[in-house]
Amino acid sequence: MNARTLTPLDRFFIGIENALEAVAGQPDAQRPSPAQAHPDVEMEDADRRHAAGLMRINHTGEVCAQALYKGQALLARDDETREHLLQAAVEETDHLAWCADRLRELDSRPSLLNPLWFVGSMAIGAAAAAVNDRVSLGFVVETERQVEAHLAEHIERLPAEDERSRAVLRQMQEDEIRHADNALARGGIELPAPIPTLMALTSKVMKAVAYRI
Repeated sequence: MNARTLTPLDRFFIGIENALEAVAGQPDAQRPSPAQAHPDVEMEDADRRHAAGLMRINHTGEVCAQALYKGQALLARDDETREHLLQAAVEETDHLAWCADRLRELDSRPSLLNPLWFVGSMAIGAAAAAVNDRVSLGFVVETERQVEAHLAEHIERLPAEDERSRAVLRQMQEDEIRHADNALARGGIELPAPIPTLMALTSKVMKAVAYRI
């Protein structure tokens, strides 16, 4: 059975399987981690905990990205739009795996609230897709722009010696910019003014919580 013959119920159960993998499993990256190009170094405990907190935020962000894309693909009207969303989700799986690897290297763990983040994000993605594909793609554009901005902030905030984490975030940032550009080229529209603001506020809460929990 190929992706074009899947029923909505098929996609729902595949989404549940993906949720379990994103939240509780160890996803396989298709690309090697950019961290491999840099040696691991010893850091002071405070710096290591700070780096882990930032990488936990980014791991949670990738859990949310998986959920958003899968929720949007679930209700996409156009097959090409659905395939575009699912392909972007594959790259986000790389990000998820890279962040999980880096958290282990930092002797830390993902956010305990990832199941909550996943469910909420999948519902938001499905709601955007339920309007129409152009709104859904516009949601991708705005999401990726906000993610790119917070990755730039984290690149600056990481401890100076943590080049392994920094390399991961730089590649993620490059991918997110491309995802936004591709969604815009496919017809994504600019979202009404209140929505980006609400998205930014929700992201701010997530980052504050995921840094610690």
